[in-house]
Parts: sequence; structure tokens; C-alpha cells
Amino acid sequence: MNRTRTFILTLLAMLAFASNSLLCRVALKANHIDPASFTFVRIASGAVALWGITMARRGVVKLNNHSSPRVAWVSPIALFAYAAAFSFAYRDLPAGTGALLLFGAVQATMILWGLHKGERLYPAQIVGLVAAAGGLVALVFPGLSAPPLVASILMLISGSAWGIYSLRGRGSTDPISATTSNFLRAAPFAAALALAMAVRIHGDSSGLWNAILSGAVTSGVGYIIWYIALPGLKATTAATVQLSVPVLAATGGILLLGEPITLRFALASLAVLGGIALVVLERPREVGASVSR
Repeated sequence: MNRTRTFILTLLAMLAFASNSLLCRVALKANHIDPASFTFVRIASGAVALWGITMARRGVVKLNNHSSPRVAWVSPIALFAYAAAFSFAYRDLPAGTGALLLFGAVQATMILWGLHKGERLYPAQIVGLVAAAGGLVALVFPGLSAPPLVASILMLISGSAWGIYSLRGRGSTDPISATTSNFLRAAPFAAALALAMAVRIHGDSSGLWNAILSGAVTSGVGYIIWYIALPGLKATTAATVQLSVPVLAATGGILLLGEPITLRFALASLAVLGGIALVVLERPREVGASVSR
């Protein structure tokens, strides 16, 4: 894939992820909706929107693009696990602590898999990775506190599940169909969760609209873009670029929610984005192994 096209698609995907984070923050932290309902509406609206896109594009939705039925369920389960664990964890974790746990788990999952499959980080990329991780810690450190154990475990599960989902997307030959299939297959799990938590269900129009927008646009369309970009990225690179999401989300908070801009934010953002640039722009001497689906 052309490097410029990969860069643009990756940037769009990161903007979608950051926007999704803002929508989740507004809906869940302000208690406009409960986590189980948010998860169900998010996945269900994403499934409906993606089904419409797929039908308009080719008139058929392929639910099984794999030779093994078991393999076909791995990505949907990972998608559901990510969304559900994230929603429940976000209810109790401070934003800074949650970002560290989530993206730390994403990085660990994807980088370890990449190294296992033969990918290598060159010296400049290692420096970039350390700089990006350090910048993220500096960005959220003032808000860190002893996090609740259950919420922390849930956020680590969410990050690991998203790492698995992203890794599997690197082998997708039809991103739109694959993403649609994943959302349709994940929807029953989300419905079962909502039914199990029926006694605690609540939501107002603001929470529902945030969940719908999160599912149909920033999740559904954003994940298609991410799946299109992934084949052009090594697993280690795909893990590192996602460190930009907390910075982009914090920028959105400044621009859209009126949150104050600080010198710490500016310096930490430079460290994160500069570190990502070192990892992404360093030209490897060998092509990383593909992730088999």
C-alpha cells in the first residue's frame, strides 16, 4: 500500500478513535446511560450502519470469510470484549489512568505479537517508542491515583482485546465486509449483556445519541478505515501510532469541551507525536511477517 495513503487512512482512524473516546466520556462519565446499554446501542447501531453500507455497495453481507467457523468468531468476540470492558471500566477509572492501562495493553499485545512473528525495532524506532510512551505517561501522570482493581483489570482486558482485533485486521482482504460481519456477530453478545443487566438499565436522549454516533460513525466507519490501513503497517507500528489517541482526545477536549491547555500538555504531545514519527518514518530493511488469520 502507498505510504502516503496509509498515513492518511491511519490519521483518519486515530481521529475516529479519539472522537469515540470523547463520546464515551460524555455519555458514561456524566451518567447519561449505563455501560451495558451503551455497549449494546454502540455495537447494534454500528452493525445497522455497516449493513446498510455493505448492502448499498454489493447487495450481500458475507458473515463467514474464513475456512473455519471457529476462526470467524474470534474477531467479533474480541470486538465485544473490548467495547464491554471499556464501557464498564470507564465508569470508575480516571481518564488518565484508563488511557495508560488501555493503550499499554494494546501496545504490549501488538508489539509482543509482532516480535514473535519476526518483526524488529531498529534503534531509532526504540527511541521513538520510549519517547511516545514517556510522553503519554507525562500527559496523564498528574491524574494518576491508586485505581480500582476490578476496573483496572477490565481496562487491561479491553486493551488486549482491541490489540487482538487490530492484529486480525491486518490480514483482511475485504475490510468493509469483515467489519460488518464482526459487528453483526458481536451484536448478540451485547444484547445478552444488556438483558443480564436489565435491572440497572437507564438512559436519556443524550446518552442514546452519543452511543448511536459512537457506533455508527466513530466505531463502524472508523474501524473500516483502520482495517484498510492495517495491511500497510507492521504490528509494532500499528501499536505505536495508537498512542496518539489520548493526545488527540485531549486536544478535542480543549477545542470542544473548553478544557484548559497547559505547557505540560503541549510538551507531552510533542513527545508522543515525535516518538510516533520516529517509529513510522524509520524505513525497515525487512518486511514484517503477516499475521495469519
